[in-house]
Amino acid sequence: MTKVVILGGGNSPEREVSLRSAQAVMDAAQQAGYDVSILDPQSGWSVLDSIALDTVVLPMLHGIGGEDGEVQQELERRKLSFLGTGSTESELAFDKWQTKQLLKGKGISVPNGELVTFDQYRNHPMTKKPHVLKADRNGSSIGVYIVHDPQHLDQKQIEEVFLFGPCALLEELVEGVEITVPVLGVRALPVVEIIPPEGEEFDYENKYNGETQELCPPQNVSEEQQRLAQKIAEQAHMALGCKHLSRTDIIIDSSGELFVLEVNTTPGMTHQSLFPKSAATAGVSFPDLVEKFVHMAQQEKRYT
Repeated sequence: MTKVVILGGGNSPEREVSLRSAQAVMDAAQQAGYDVSILDPQSGWSVLDSIALDTVVLPMLHGIGGEDGEVQQELERRKLSFLGTGSTESELAFDKWQTKQLLKGKGISVPNGELVTFDQYRNHPMTKKPHVLKADRNGSSIGVYIVHDPQHLDQKQIEEVFLFGPCALLEELVEGVEITVPVLGVRALPVVEIIPPEGEEFDYENKYNGETQELCPPQNVSEEQQRLAQKIAEQAHMALGCKHLSRTDIIIDSSGELFVLEVNTTPGMTHQSLFPKSAATAGVSFPDLVEKFVHMAQQEKRYT
């Protein structure tokens, strides 16, 4: 029987969601018949030393330490078989500015934006219009400030964004229909439409409080737009060198143009998360999804 270790928890601000993802994946792995356990690297990476070489590792660590290449580098150093994108590519995808530049260079539309310091932000002409300020290296909508009315800026929220680093990404606010497109292997799964509570954003709280509508299949996205979104998600996945899985967040503006907002290399896997919801619409149950994860990790030839 294949032994599977799930990594959950860690030290990032997304620790609680990571633990929920790990538990959901563990439940599904047990249903799939695997000998499975969870390890929490909260106290350091030495916990990985106990993992045998014939074990498959499923990292469910979100945010800093989990999606930025750090845990991937530790797993690579130990020559362990693991699910997901490698360390170098994970580090790239976690950097919003570098990701934006790479995707733009591949002809994929992204919102106009610049990398700014705190002082540059305060005097930037883009702040006179609706905009978004987000931490350059963070995940799950943490460290994001959406400004609809530039006349009323919240200094506390601005300062909180810059707590995550000396530079932040300043972008024009693109409003429209929010969607996300998971990729499994190299193929896109069904599109999920995201409808936050009226008058609110799809922020960290609304991602997990159950008040956001997540429609799969979508109601307000044409079939043509869905096919295009899936193509864009596959292109972004390949451009960033992602492996096994990713989830691309996209917004469709009033003219119908699609803009990539972010690419997640370790998307949430709780029972409420968008990736398993999309997979289920494609006819892939959670246990079947985890079985695919294990097989992809086993077949990945990372080492010679």
